[in-house]
Parts: sequence; structure tokens; C-alpha cells
Amino acid sequence: MMFWIEIGLVFAALAMAFAFPYLGSRWFEVVERALGKVAERPRLAVMVVGLTALAARAALLPILPVPDPERHDEFSYLLAADTFAHGRLANPTHPMWIHFETFHVQWHPTYATMYPPAQGLILALGQVVLGHPFWGVLLSLGLMCATICWMLQGWLPTRWALLGGLLVAVRLATFSFWANSYFGGAVAATGGALIYGALPRLKHSLRAADALLLGLGLAILANSRPYEGLIFSLPVGAALLAWMLGKNRPAFRDSLRRLILPTGLLLVIVTVLMGYYFCRVTGSPWRMPQLINRQTYAVAPYFLWQPLRPIPTYHHALMKSFYLTSYELPIWALYRSPLGLLAGMYVKAFQLWYFYLLPLLTLPLVMAIAVLPHGLSWRRINPGTRFLLMAMVFGLAGYALEVFMSPTYPSPGTCLVFAVVLIAMRSVRGWKWRQKPVGLSFVRAIPLIAGALVVLCAGWGPSFQARVHWPDIWYYSNAPGGYRLMSDRARMLEKLQREPGRHLVIVRYSASHSPHLEWVFNRADIDSSKVIWARDMGREQNAELIRYFHDRRIWLAEPDLTPPPLLPYRAE
Repeated sequence: MMFWIEIGLVFAALAMAFAFPYLGSRWFEVVERALGKVAERPRLAVMVVGLTALAARAALLPILPVPDPERHDEFSYLLAADTFAHGRLANPTHPMWIHFETFHVQWHPTYATMYPPAQGLILALGQVVLGHPFWGVLLSLGLMCATICWMLQGWLPTRWALLGGLLVAVRLATFSFWANSYFGGAVAATGGALIYGALPRLKHSLRAADALLLGLGLAILANSRPYEGLIFSLPVGAALLAWMLGKNRPAFRDSLRRLILPTGLLLVIVTVLMGYYFCRVTGSPWRMPQLINRQTYAVAPYFLWQPLRPIPTYHHALMKSFYLTSYELPIWALYRSPLGLLAGMYVKAFQLWYFYLLPLLTLPLVMAIAVLPHGLSWRRINPGTRFLLMAMVFGLAGYALEVFMSPTYPSPGTCLVFAVVLIAMRSVRGWKWRQKPVGLSFVRAIPLIAGALVVLCAGWGPSFQARVHWPDIWYYSNAPGGYRLMSDRARMLEKLQREPGRHLVIVRYSASHSPHLEWVFNRADIDSSKVIWARDMGREQNAELIRYFHDRRIWLAEPDLTPPPLLPYRAE
């Protein structure tokens, strides 16, 4: 329903632009002058955008409260956050680890998340400073919106950069699953914005501070989305290399002192720290935790050209189902035929369009193409625009080579998407039809529609039933009714937290249980946790676990019953 509302508002705004192009002009001019004064002070504009994102998400807390984790990735990132918050990089393998084995978590040689550490670090910051990882999510949203505004200031006039930052705040820092889960996305988007914002500044003035921001962006990408970060970083590296070797190249001494040495030194430090992290988690500075985890459990590879791995030994039927029959291997098999490959590419493109653009940000792109001067060639397009378009296409081509899909994967290119949309809006703004400022009227309506859609989402509240688990949309919040309502597992955990003593919950699934709805996840220090979740492994092996945790109350949870009961465990 929300999708159709957005379509209706967009075409209504277009019709109004043709019929009443001067409607509200005075009001718009007053607002634009006020925002223009803010935009003239770039640092203030960046700060305003970041604070707007924080305030917008905080204002929604009454209807979108602090979310409970639901999916595998979220629990794994939260494990990283809890580990870092306790001053460790990894945890010792638990003697009863086989009862706690779960998705995206490694157990040998240490107990740790398989994911790179950047998202876990920002969540740990929220946990340590403010008492909950979600405040780290909130901080990452503010940083993302602020850095994208900063990036846009390097490519567009300051007024357009301010508008772009505010659009990002409205679309991605309110109802999107980046703002209502622990998946991440905002962290990698921040890294991408730093490297693409540093590029035009370095070419303009070659300052060491911008070189350090470039290095910081590369470091964030290497520790959040390594593959996609590399793909989106290559155009920046190529552009800097071409500039340093081109006709208008700076003196080599200046390049060395202000670009190569600051960036290189920062990256060397980050590489050493990454090697140390890998060594503590996997035992080797050359092996990523994700590589260990995939070699332990996965059969399907990450990339289309890679062969299948040998089938490992699985200790639990649910994990075997996830990797072999219900998710990963069937997706890989889809790409083995030409028709399946085309279908997979279409689904990826559709999913990205649904999350990043939808009708509101698509129509300016279509209109920009329609109003281009007759006979305009690729070479006559602004060089900056050409570069942004090529960088975005290159990054998306790299994403197309991956087997699995999510809007979070190409998140390093978020700033490119909004830059291209704003360039389109800027070109449409000056378009006139029969001497009437139709383009100006329509472009002015875009931020109004974006704000109205957020108000509509907020006004419907938890009764709004227009959202689904897939595809991921900007107003998606990962619950069957749209908003992230408390899950059965979260309700059970809350109940047990109020009970006296310490608890062990043995989780028994039915044969038809979906592997995407996993309940067995634990904190970094399992033995000291008030509530521990373990898999049902049969009477004898359960007895071994119960003997280890003899001082706890033992419960049986059956997630596939309605409602899921929590009963005292009986061995028989």
C-alpha cells in the first residue's frame, strides 16, 4: 500500500507542476533562503544533517522502540559488540560449544563473530557509553548522513549537498532496516562517502587532512564490507593515479608528502591492526574469520565463478538445511542456467531499486534523461557526472558477481546513488514547459513528499500492515506487520530476565522449522549469562549439558507451537 501511495503522490506532484507551477513559490523561496544560509557554512550544514538524522530516529522511538534482533547477522554482530565491550577481541571456545553452535559464528579456534569488526565496534561503543548497542546504530546513522552531505559538497553546490544530506536522513535514518536493526549498512556507507568526498578535495587543494580522511574511509570499508569496499574504491584509486600522472599533475614531492605518505601510513597501521585481530580470532594474521566460517559450514561460494566446496559434517539438521536445501545451495544453483542468471540479476536490480530509489527518486532520473538537449553526447556531459556514473556502474557490476543479495552489500556506493539523483534534480529544476517552471515546481515537491511519507508511516503506527519481509524497502522495519514488534524469543527472554536465578533454555524445533528463525544465540561470556540458549540434541546429550549447568533452572522452548511455550524441561 505504501508503495502505491508513493506513486500517487509523485504523479500528483508532477500533475500539479504542469497545472499550477507557481503554487507555493513564495513559501518555497523563504525556506530555500533560510536553508541557503545554512548551506553557505559547510561545516554547519554537515552538523545539521547529522543531528537531523539522530533527531528523526529518536523522535520515532515511541512507535519504533529499540529493536530486538531477529536474524542471524544481527545476533552475530551483537556477539562482536558484546565481546569488544568486555575488552576482548575473541572468546575462548566453550567446552559445551556443540550445543550452542549457530549461524555466522565460529567456535574454533575461538568463539567469535565471523564478520569484520567495524559494525561490532560501533555497536560496542553504544553498549559501553550508553548501555545498549542500539545507540551505536543511532550514531552510525548520524555519521552516515553527515559524511554523505560532506561528500556531496565536493561534487555539487552547497545548497544541493544540504538537500541531499537531508534526503538521506529522511529515507535511510527513519524507517529503513538500517535504522531498525543491527545489520549495519550505515557504517560502510560512511566509508564510501569519505573516499568519494576526499577525491575532489584532494584534486583541488591536496591537503594531508583529506588524505587521512581517504585512508579512514578505506579502513572502514576494509573492516565492514571488504569486497564491495574494494570494488567501489578502485575508481577513486584510478582517478587519483590518472590525476597524479596527467597534464595538470601536482609536484611529486607534494603528492608524496600530502597524499601518499599520510594515506599509506594510516593504511599500514590499519593493516597491522587487522592482522592482529585476525591472529587473535583465527590464529593467523592472514586468515579472516569469515573465511574460517565458510570453510567450516558453507558449500555454496560467495561468487558466481567459484566451484562448490565439499559438504562438511553438520551437527544439527537446521544448519544443514540452511546451507544445503533451503537457502544457500538453491540460490547458487539458480545461477547455473542462463535463464536463472537473468532472473537473479533482475531480482538484484529490483531489490536495489526498491530500497534506494522507488518512484520518488526514480522520476527525476527519468525526467533528466527526457530533458537532455538533443544530440548531447557522452563526452559533453560534465566530467564529474561521468565519473560518478561510471563509478556507480562499476560498483554495481561487482555486486552482480556475488551469489547472495542484500541492499546492505553495495552500501559503500550509497553516496553515489544520491549524488546522481541530485544531479538529475538539478538539471530538471531549470526545465520549462511553455515558459512555465514545471521542473522547478516538481523538484521542490520531492523533499515535501519524502517528509509526508515519513509522517504517514509514523501516523499509521503498528497497525500499518503494508510492509513485508522482502523486498527490503526504505520504509521496511523487519516485522510481519511492518514495525519491529517484539519477537517470541524476545518476549521469552524478557520473562526469564525477570525470574530469579539463572536459566538454561533448550530449544526444540519441529522438522519443518525455518532456518531463518534461529533462537540459539548467546552472549560473549556464556557461563556468566543469566539466560543461555542451547539446541535440543536428544536426552543423553542434553543430560551432559544439564550436568554442566547443574546450578541453573532448565527450560524447554518449542518455537513452532502457537504460542511458543516455555515449560520446565523433563528428560523423558
